[in-house]
Amino acid sequence: MDTDWEWDESLFSGAAAHYRRGRLPYAPGLADALTEALALDGRGRLLDVGCGPGTVALTLAHSFGEVVGVDPDSGMLTEAARDAAAAGVADRTRWVRIRAEELPAGLGTFTVVTFAQSFHWMDRDLVAATVRDMLRPGGALVHISDLKTEDLSVVGLPHPAVPQEAIGELVRRYLGPVRRAGRGVLPHGTPGGEAAVFARAGLHGPRRLAVPAGQALERTVDDVVAAVFSLSSSTPHLFGAHRDAFEADLRRLLKAASLSGRFSERRPSTEAVVWRKDPPESTL
Repeated sequence: MDTDWEWDESLFSGAAAHYRRGRLPYAPGLADALTEALALDGRGRLLDVGCGPGTVALTLAHSFGEVVGVDPDSGMLTEAARDAAAAGVADRTRWVRIRAEELPAGLGTFTVVTFAQSFHWMDRDLVAATVRDMLRPGGALVHISDLKTEDLSVVGLPHPAVPQEAIGELVRRYLGPVRRAGRGVLPHGTPGGEAAVFARAGLHGPRRLAVPAGQALERTVDDVVAAVFSLSSSTPHLFGAHRDAFEADLRRLLKAASLSGRFSERRPSTEAVVWRKDPPESTL
């Protein structure tokens, strides 16, 4: 993480209401792949760190006896609790508003800990060491992200691609040339190199699982607007009094890019990288 940037609670303020509609889903086989790879049996405990609206936690809820999601954004946890109730898993899910740096927070020990595109927002060495100690013997830490190495071209699909470059230019016109993040900026983006962090924490691995997707998706203008507002770099509050003007300009841009108001995208494949608390010969 850029050393000049500091986390603040406005990082995803207002994004939660747009998250589920805007964000592309993980590969449909993710739950089955992790259930098999980790020998999950419907028991044990899952801790999802930086859980957002519970996207991964709820996907895996039936593979555990208890699921705990932690996130510092109250809006995200409200969405997660609502969706848990709708999915009939409220009795096995718990949502806790804390930062990852506040763990262990009396939450106990876990069979599996997941980070789904959230780890880069944290004090990574501190959090990795803490959750390692929260894992039960043989437990697993799983880092989940979109697979970055695939071609998601929409050539041959019925609608044009989402005009991401033009959207980025519009956001910069309103918010400035440097990526926004909460009250600060990220001139150098978010950090990578997770493997080195997990290794320093004493975890063993990695074992990489690539869960294929690539299915064609049809997206509406409303979907794309939600996607923009779901991002930390363009959450609604960042636009202040100009939010409505930005959205109007965004909708005009999208309408000009697709007269039908429809866009084609491909569902990205998912990469799940598994690290173990104990050497590979150990089992859950």
